[in-house]
Amino acid sequence: MKAIIDLDACIGCGVCEAIDPEVFQLQDDGKAHVISEDGDKKKIEESIEQCPVQCITKE
Repeated sequence: MKAIIDLDACIGCGVCEAIDPEVFQLQDDGKAHVISEDGDKKKIEESIEQCPVQCITKE
């Protein structure tokens, strides 16, 4: 499963990184970025559900 972040909508809250730091990372622009396409499906699903602005989707 591949996670995708809408960087225009991301507020950089860090929830996704806290849930799955192997897939998501806050970077210098203050936004979360996908750093790995090989993530745990359950953690990615949880990140999608917990994102306060719903900017994470999956492929």
